[in-house]
Amino acid sequence: MPTVMTSAKGQVVIPKKERDRVGLKPGMRVVVTAVDDHIEIRPLPENPVEHFHGLFKKGPSLTKALLDERRKERQREEKKCS
Repeated sequence: MPTVMTSAKGQVVIPKKERDRVGLKPGMRVVVTAVDDHIEIRPLPENPVEHFHGLFKKGPSLTKALLDERRKERQREEKKCS
């Protein structure tokens, strides 16, 4: 298991083997998350919109639910004005 030292600013150099393993390239953005007693660093996809497109395809349509709610709200408003 490779170990690294932290700098005075808290910076670390991720060993090349580990960077290559997860596809981390210079200039990429990463997500840093504290989980219990350790820190996880995960690369963000280069195009997050494209990467996550269709992620919730099998679940309920949130857009449809919002449009349905707006339609009902409009109907309630129309009844008030009548």
